[in-house]
Amino acid sequence: MRIAFAKLAFALLIAAALLGQDTTFRAETKLVIVNVAVKDKNGNPVMNLAKDDFRIFEDNVPQTISVFDLQKLNSEPLAPISFSQRPQTLEQRSNPAQPAMGASVNTPAVRDPKRFQDRRLLALFFDLTSMQPEEQVRSQRAAVKFLQTQVTSADLVAIMTFSTKFRVVQDFTDDRETLLSTLQKMSLGETSDLSGLAATAGDENDDSGSFTADDTEFNIFNTDRKLIALEDAARKLAAYPQKKALIYFSGGVNKTGVDNQSQLKATVNAAIRANVSFYPIDARGLTALPPGGDASTASPRGTGILSGTKQQGIRDTFNDSQETLSTLAADTGGKALLDSNDLTTGIRQAQQDINSYYTLGFYSSNAVEDGKYRRIKVELVNKTLNAKLDYRNGYYASKTFQKSSASDKERQLQEALTLGDPVSELPLALEVDYFRVARDRYFVPISVKIPGSAVGLSKKGQAQTTNLDFIGQVRDSGGKLVSGVRDQISVKLNDADAARIGQRNLQYDTGLTLAPGSYDLVFLARENMDGKMGTFETRFVVPDLNSGRNLRVSSVILSSQKEAVTSAVGAADNNKKLQSIHPLVQDGQKMVPSITRVFRKDQTLFVYFEVYDPAVDPDRKFANLTAAVELLSGARKAYTSQPVRVNRTATARPGVAAFNFQVPLERLAPGEYISQVDVIDELGRKFAFPRNSMVVLP
Repeated sequence: MRIAFAKLAFALLIAAALLGQDTTFRAETKLVIVNVAVKDKNGNPVMNLAKDDFRIFEDNVPQTISVFDLQKLNSEPLAPISFSQRPQTLEQRSNPAQPAMGASVNTPAVRDPKRFQDRRLLALFFDLTSMQPEEQVRSQRAAVKFLQTQVTSADLVAIMTFSTKFRVVQDFTDDRETLLSTLQKMSLGETSDLSGLAATAGDENDDSGSFTADDTEFNIFNTDRKLIALEDAARKLAAYPQKKALIYFSGGVNKTGVDNQSQLKATVNAAIRANVSFYPIDARGLTALPPGGDASTASPRGTGILSGTKQQGIRDTFNDSQETLSTLAADTGGKALLDSNDLTTGIRQAQQDINSYYTLGFYSSNAVEDGKYRRIKVELVNKTLNAKLDYRNGYYASKTFQKSSASDKERQLQEALTLGDPVSELPLALEVDYFRVARDRYFVPISVKIPGSAVGLSKKGQAQTTNLDFIGQVRDSGGKLVSGVRDQISVKLNDADAARIGQRNLQYDTGLTLAPGSYDLVFLARENMDGKMGTFETRFVVPDLNSGRNLRVSSVILSSQKEAVTSAVGAADNNKKLQSIHPLVQDGQKMVPSITRVFRKDQTLFVYFEVYDPAVDPDRKFANLTAAVELLSGARKAYTSQPVRVNRTATARPGVAAFNFQVPLERLAPGEYISQVDVIDELGRKFAFPRNSMVVLP
């Protein structure tokens, strides 16, 4: 089953296209489209049913079927063709007076609703940012093989790519030669250097334990942007009420630290509304992972190569890169092709899954725009008919927040925070860190960054202003609410700063105190000028640094900015109690974490972290800690700081040794770097090498 709902005008367009008949206008209603595949006990499509043979329910309430249609799809492959025998020009195959059947859907010839009757819609989506050149070639060859030998007369195929941006390269057409020509013109190798940049999660070589970087903007093609591209593709395909299969060629979707689960949910929900099923194909094929990594992996450090943790870490990273692919397929009714060298199998799976089906449409009797999940049930009137019905079992109702009155805004924030269909209008980047403030309590700073280009401004006197609401909830592993955030800030900018807001970001900081454990964070920001909202949902862990044999190290903060606490904004900055335990607030100055990990050559890199409970000489009563900062460019050391030695812990915070570094970036060449902190406890014979990815701009 596939479901879509739309505004009244779009609903009328679909109904007219499917039925070719007069349509009754229904004010304040939504047309819900449900695609139902009916198969007999042998798995063959049942194609002799009428509208009166079906009953449909929404939240157990019977609905009136207003749209009914049968899509009869042919599954016999066309005769193979050789691409080398194609005509020399497209003009030789097209008569301007009578457009070819394979013309693009943008042309008037194929805007005819009958153009999509009894047609199977397949979109080939090539994520060039996640594939190495050889994987791009393998994907292209699989698509060419499918078009040459396995496409049917019912198939309409579109080609989409994602590199620096999402593009529809070729709209739906059944002209195989046009499609083959488009595939041959693809720039293979484009943006393939970005395929490894998203791998900024825990460093398997670090014996100190798992360190997770933030979801960074330094990697412009991170997980969120891939998912946003898929969401854009689903929205493009929503214009067609038929079933659609999006075949997603990818080299895996790597985790980028604190990933936004809300974006994954938003992408899946957009696909459900658009009748799109995702069929991800792992273009890496069947992969054997050598111990210690292949030639693309840096030489192992620590003892991981000997204990097996290095190999296990590589396997876990590989499995993580396939996890999102499997989730996209399972949650949208598709199937993922993993660990197979025959990539055409994934395309054929999508082709075979879309057999003949019925399109049912009803105007929902529930006109409330509450954003809640509506359950769908379809059954046959004749209970004796031994048939299996395949359809999706629900959809999210629409939700409009901008129409709210001021008195409803607080309630709407609460509702938006708990919606199963997250709001993704306002982009958010978020970082969660941890510092021990007591044996069983940790201070957890939460930093949120919002692109200035997404924020609306209004003129107020001599300044430009904007107003932002923030709300968040933290729940433990059992789902119990343990802490929350609620804040509202106003930002005033002079005309010069307002003119540059599109090239800058707004950052908000808050902080919580938590016990060690695993937590789920849901955070929502609302920009009150235009009413846009954005949700960030992630899971994070506050480790118990009182146990284990590894060196006990806090989060490592990278920053390029310090500001007076009096001028900072955010709950953590305005709360005197939080200021007293905030490790980033020192001498009236606050270090602002760089969520994006992007720095300029004219800036100074500030590095801060803490070590807890170092070994102490029993006679002389002092510790012996040494730390240094290294910036690595590939296998080359681009910078090494002078080592800093600490012999005593802080007086105000017993057992805590704090390290501050300042790294001038002016001598570094622009590019990507790994920031590595080398920490050695000589008395305790322990060490740690936590890493962060970062970028230096000109």
